[in-house]
Amino acid sequence: MNPMLAAKAYAAVQGGGVPSVGGASPMGAPGFGELLQNVMSQTTDATKAAETQMAQNVRGQGSLINVVTAVSSAEAQLETVIAVRDQVIAAYQEIMRMPI
Repeated sequence: MNPMLAAKAYAAVQGGGVPSVGGASPMGAPGFGELLQNVMSQTTDATKAAETQMAQNVRGQGSLINVVTAVSSAEAQLETVIAVRDQVIAAYQEIMRMPI
């Protein structure tokens, strides 16, 4: 079963519409897909910043403290993304186990 079809069927039963995955919701707040996209973008930026700090330190231009801080920040963001992913997967599996 396709998750989008299930979401559309649920919305039809509830009398509401399903916003597009990447678009904004009807009330102007960002949609779930847009939020995920923003978080992934921020995580990628933090990883690139950590890599830049490491490269500068190797060239002798950076500080070890900056490298450790950047790597710790990137690691924390990645762990957060993984935790959210695990919760989304668990919720999806729980929904799929529900009887119709």
